[in-house]
Amino acid sequence: MGAPVSAAELELQGSRLVVSGALDGSAIKDFTEQLGGGAVHTVVFQDSFGGTAEAAGAFADAIRLSGVQTEVRGQCMAACAYAFLAGKTHRFGYGLQVNGILLPVATRPTAAELAVRWRGDEAHKTLADFTPPPAGAATATTVASASTAPKPVEASAPPAKDNWQPDHGVLFTASPSLFGRIYNTYYCDGTQGRDFSKCERLPDADPYKLGVLTP
Repeated sequence: MGAPVSAAELELQGSRLVVSGALDGSAIKDFTEQLGGGAVHTVVFQDSFGGTAEAAGAFADAIRLSGVQTEVRGQCMAACAYAFLAGKTHRFGYGLQVNGILLPVATRPTAAELAVRWRGDEAHKTLADFTPPPAGAATATTVASASTAPKPVEASAPPAKDNWQPDHGVLFTASPSLFGRIYNTYYCDGTQGRDFSKCERLPDADPYKLGVLTP
C-alpha cells in the first residue's frame, strides 16, 4: 500500500516555482495566479505523487497557456507527469538524485503506441481518456471557478472516479553515474506498489525519442 500523500505545496524560488505533493486541485488557484504574474519561467515538480486527472488537466492548461518550461526533480507520478508534459520544454533536473516520471496507462502500450502517445496534443488527448465522464461536469466547473471558490477538486470529484491507477503506467527514470545519466523505461502493471524494481524494462523506449523529455 502506498504511503499517504500530502496536498500540493508551492514555493517560489526566483523565476522557478517549485511544486511538491499531490496535484489534488487545492493549489490550482495560487498556481494559476503565480504563472499569470509573468515572473515564473520554470515550474519544477519535486516529489509529487498521486493527484487526480481533473487536477492534472487544470495544471497542464495553466502551464500551456503561460508557455513556461517544466522540470522534474525527484519523482513525478500520475497527475504530475501529465502536467509536466505541458511545458514548452520538459526536462529532468540536474543533481545526484534519481529522477523519474510515471505516466498512467490503461493497458500495456505497444511500441507503435509509445512512439506517439505523449507527443504534443496527443498527451492532452490521452489525459482526457482518464478524466471522469459527464458526471464530472460539475467538477470541471469547480476547476474553472477555482478563482472564486478555492476548494480542492476532490471535494466534488473523489480520486476514485478517475480511470487510472496511480502506480500503473510507464515509468521513465534517469539515474546518475560516473559516466553521466543512465536512462531506463519500464512498464509497471500496478501490482508492484512503490517497488519499481518489479516493473518490466522496455527496450528501445528512449524518453527523448518518445517526446517525453526535450533536449
